[in-house]
Amino acid sequence: MSNELLINVTPSESRVALVENGLLQELHLERMGDISYVGNIYMGRVERVLPGMQAAFVDIGLNRTAFLHAGEIARSRPELESDALDEHGEPQIPPIGEMIREGQSLPVQVVKDPMGSKGARLTTQLSLPSRYLVYLPGSSSIGVSLRIDNEAERTRLRDLVGEILEDHGQAGNGLILRTNAEGVGATELKRDLEYLRRLWSGVEKKLENGCEPGTCIYEDLSLPLRALRDLMHAGIERIRLDNAETYAHARSFSDTFIGEWSERLESYAGPGPLFDLYGVEDEISRALRRNVSLKSGGHLTIDQTEAMTTIDVNTGGYVGTRNFAETVYKTNMEAAQALARQLRLRNLGGIIIIDFIDMTDEEHKRQVMRVLNQSLARDPARTTVSEISALGLVEMTRKRTTESLEHRLCNPCPQCNGRGWQKSPETVCSEIFREILRAVRQFETGRLMVLAAPPVVDKMLDEYTGPLAEVTEQLGTNIRFQSEEQYAQEQFDVVLL
Repeated sequence: MSNELLINVTPSESRVALVENGLLQELHLERMGDISYVGNIYMGRVERVLPGMQAAFVDIGLNRTAFLHAGEIARSRPELESDALDEHGEPQIPPIGEMIREGQSLPVQVVKDPMGSKGARLTTQLSLPSRYLVYLPGSSSIGVSLRIDNEAERTRLRDLVGEILEDHGQAGNGLILRTNAEGVGATELKRDLEYLRRLWSGVEKKLENGCEPGTCIYEDLSLPLRALRDLMHAGIERIRLDNAETYAHARSFSDTFIGEWSERLESYAGPGPLFDLYGVEDEISRALRRNVSLKSGGHLTIDQTEAMTTIDVNTGGYVGTRNFAETVYKTNMEAAQALARQLRLRNLGGIIIIDFIDMTDEEHKRQVMRVLNQSLARDPARTTVSEISALGLVEMTRKRTTESLEHRLCNPCPQCNGRGWQKSPETVCSEIFREILRAVRQFETGRLMVLAAPPVVDKMLDEYTGPLAEVTEQLGTNIRFQSEEQYAQEQFDVVLL
């Protein structure tokens, strides 16, 4: 099976699907009016400095002020070298009030999109990415992606970039070699560096000419072009695009920056939707469900909260063939692979707690953790995983820069207000009785009408006739009930007649 990038573009949204060996692994989307701001550079104005939090709120022209932590404020090398060290030998960050002040204008870059009620996260340590490099203005360090783990290759790339900077009179500039740079030569790196220098020159000119706070100084590429820049690698055998205009832009971009792979681009004009051809729409629907079925018969239960995501592993209908320990082991092994894919597909981030089925065999625990770490190694997002705790839990974190797939595609249920539960008809009936008592005592009325959802009205008239008769006799009130098809189960009104 081939690995492919599928790019679907309509007037209202753009979507990119990464399909590996026939399975959807990642889904990226941008909608009109709901684009990502990550990577954009703005001229910001400091609205409020919070010394107690070592942070500041900065206005960059979005609906909510953005958040800037003191550790994200760029400082010169002499300032860094003069920092005092803490008890761990790490440089202490100066008080934020000594670095910025309220009302100050400064260029900032978005590192994390607004999520929920939180504004965007910012840094003043600006960077510009290309295919193989990340340019770091104001820095002099040369870094290599941790995902390039061959030490000889890391040394080769670092030396090669140092020579290129020296030859072009740009020694002292900071660069990071991205994962895509593994195995590439001087020609590709020079081309990327020239592109980044031109890009930064344009940013510098805007800064020199002066910008009003809230001005966007640099905007990252559109989603289809970002996909070519960030997701394209030697293992991708084909990129299919279903929009002719987008295909033309992608072809031009590819010819300029990844010319050796331009022939892999293909314009799709088939009779059916591109995503339907690969079953992507069905995969997206399944990724929005709470439960994930495993081939063995077990399943994962995934719950997102504001604080963390929890994943519970269950044997379900799988009873095994040998003994209970083997059944648990096989279910956990399958779950370790499946949940790594689900984290990537659903774009789940932050704190994640995995509740594997309890295992007593230490070797089984080691094998499950080995498979989990191997599966997570293919994830481009940075992850940190702890060992299985005494309670059988695995704590991990996954870097998140955008909302999860569920939060991008769904809204909280209007009937349960996002709780996932709604009050039972019995509970609503009890609330109606209390509201009747409240209304009669407050308004001294003799006639009331109760409007409620059909299940509630049916429950009241079928099973609560005794208490209802007692209440009407006690209060001397005539009560009518009316079913309202449009009412949610928890919704009701007590109306005076």
